Amino acid sequence: MNKKILITGSNGLLGQKLVYKLANKPGIKCIATSKGANRLLNHDGYEYFPLDITDKTQVENVLNEFKPDVVINTAAMTNVDACETQKEECWNMNVRAVSFLINGLQHLQDENDNYFPQLIHLSTDFIFDGTKGPLTEEEIPNPLSYYAESKLSAENLLQRSKIHWTIARTVLVYGIVDNMSRSNIVLWAKSSLEQGKKINVVDDQFRTPTLAEDLADGCILIAEKKAKGIYNISGKDFMNILEMVNRIADFWKLDKSLITPSKSSDIKQPAQRPPITGFIIDKAKKELGYDPHSFEEGLQLLETQLGVSR
Repeated sequence: MNKKILITGSNGLLGQKLVYKLANKPGIKCIATSKGANRLLNHDGYEYFPLDITDKTQVENVLNEFKPDVVINTAAMTNVDACETQKEECWNMNVRAVSFLINGLQHLQDENDNYFPQLIHLSTDFIFDGTKGPLTEEEIPNPLSYYAESKLSAENLLQRSKIHWTIARTVLVYGIVDNMSRSNIVLWAKSSLEQGKKINVVDDQFRTPTLAEDLADGCILIAEKKAKGIYNISGKDFMNILEMVNRIADFWKLDKSLITPSKSSDIKQPAQRPPITGFIIDKAKKELGYDPHSFEEGLQLLETQLGVSR
């Protein structure tokens, strides 16, 4: 590839993994963008540019400056409960910002012959109602929360657009990065059990948890192959959340007696979660060569990374 790849949300979990995988990669110029200062510890092999994607002018200026071949949009408001109570902020981040990216790239495409940029947009299993799973790319969405509605609205914008678009849907991403601003279920469970805390864990929500490195690899494969359409990019192990936490405890030899099974109805949260999702990833395997780690292999990678960072 000889491509300029621009990443939004580069301070986040997926964003950081993408930057580190693309930095110094032959034939790639990597442009990392995020709101505020760069939180990555290593600054080599890529360019950083501050960008608030909810600011239309900033989006247009950055796109005009770099004219990227590929934009990977990882920026989003993903706190599901906060989206329920801060709807305007959610819509601005998850929908209006996507329209700014689409329109900015479309304008550049119209102005420049032989310029056909690709927008790879991250979406979620939460656009489904959770009545069954795992799911293929053909499943009909039926969102239960405002967050899910916003992510589906962004998908619809892309599918109506004239640019080269790809939607990468994913599930329950976990991993470790520099200067983490948010935890994830693996690190939460590990930390809580190590501290001897009792935790309530639901046994009626089923997912295919996704290692952040695998998701980054899936996005890069989409860019390399200039694939278009919708792809499920998740882990391959289908389990409920209780099983997931038990497997975390087994891996790190932690006390499973601290784990209490519970039901989703027992946990009062502003946003409704789909009971069963998880993805069938056959399309990504066949068309992209996507090959994710097993859940335990993902935990082993985290263990290695935690050992390095200690």
